[in-house]
Amino acid sequence: MYLLARLSTIAFMLAVSGAAAQQAAPPPGVPKPEDTWRLPDRDAMNANTVTIITAPAGGATAIFGSDMARVLDDGNLRVLPVLGKGPVRNVVDILYLKAIDMGMVAGDVPEFYKLQYKTPDIVTRLRYIAKLYNNELHVIAPTSIKSIFDLEGKRIVAQTDVGYYSARVILSRLNIRATYDYWTDDARAIQKIIDGEADAYITSTGKVFPLARAIKNEDRRLHLVPIQYDRRLQDLYVPTTLSGEEYPNLLAPNQTIDTVATSVLLASFNWPENTERYRRTAKFVDAFFSKIGEFRKPPRHPKWAESSINVRIPGWERFKAVDDWIAQNANATAALSESFDSFMRQKNITNISAEERAALLREFLEWRKTHPSGR
Repeated sequence: MYLLARLSTIAFMLAVSGAAAQQAAPPPGVPKPEDTWRLPDRDAMNANTVTIITAPAGGATAIFGSDMARVLDDGNLRVLPVLGKGPVRNVVDILYLKAIDMGMVAGDVPEFYKLQYKTPDIVTRLRYIAKLYNNELHVIAPTSIKSIFDLEGKRIVAQTDVGYYSARVILSRLNIRATYDYWTDDARAIQKIIDGEADAYITSTGKVFPLARAIKNEDRRLHLVPIQYDRRLQDLYVPTTLSGEEYPNLLAPNQTIDTVATSVLLASFNWPENTERYRRTAKFVDAFFSKIGEFRKPPRHPKWAESSINVRIPGWERFKAVDDWIAQNANATAALSESFDSFMRQKNITNISAEERAALLREFLEWRKTHPSGR
């Protein structure tokens, strides 16, 4: 623990000295207040800007786009988030809008395209860059609906880009037949359940979902319906839970129910190599992956903790520049890990938990950034 405390002290001193330096002068490349600021070169500006289509303001997807713009904009790369419709229609925008380089798409959307658009190969035209976070499936219904299988023959309200795509895929896989209203807005959809005009509301969104938590349910007529992790879902979804702490209005205080989640991916068109669009996207990949640790720190969205640049998504192919970046950095990462293990052995530090080791490794890597020679 002495090493952890020592590295923490070093990191704190570096942070303090860095903060003091920032107060004295802007970072490199940023003009000083007394300088005459210049308009950027138009060609360079267009060559170094990428656009990412997200979703309507307020949800995690839009916040993730904003986080990328804040962390990655450094004078050499500009990230321009664009508010879109959401995971389903983002696919169309990535494929057809000339101004869009990348977008956020849920991992189960390609299967929805097979079911709803009768387009079996939409994913062959896309490539994913990274997993960003999980969307948890929320099924809100009267307490008479005990299980997702009780939705057989029922009326379901689920907006196209908010939950219909996941509802259609999951219920189809489980052989549950239902009728859908995918055009009613979220607020009105909840009211339809309360008024008995529909039997369930389904949304695929990151928890905690503000609209669900805000439902007035004093008589406890409504609740969140559990979804068992059925083997027919296991190639596309991961198991997760919803709790009474997260939704005190829909679950008992100590209650936890099972549900499933799908990955929200950052995806791009399958740009051919040696094209300008490929080059720009590859430049983004390098900047994004090099700073992935920054996204997991406050004040960024807490769901960045679920992001992964290494995970493989079934049915999807990865953007080639991603594979290239991982291959190029694998040796450097392995060397650092080996160096850290050797350092731990030299200091005879063995009796620590996995969490303590992970925290210590993160601090070690941060320290190495300012001490590349290891001194």
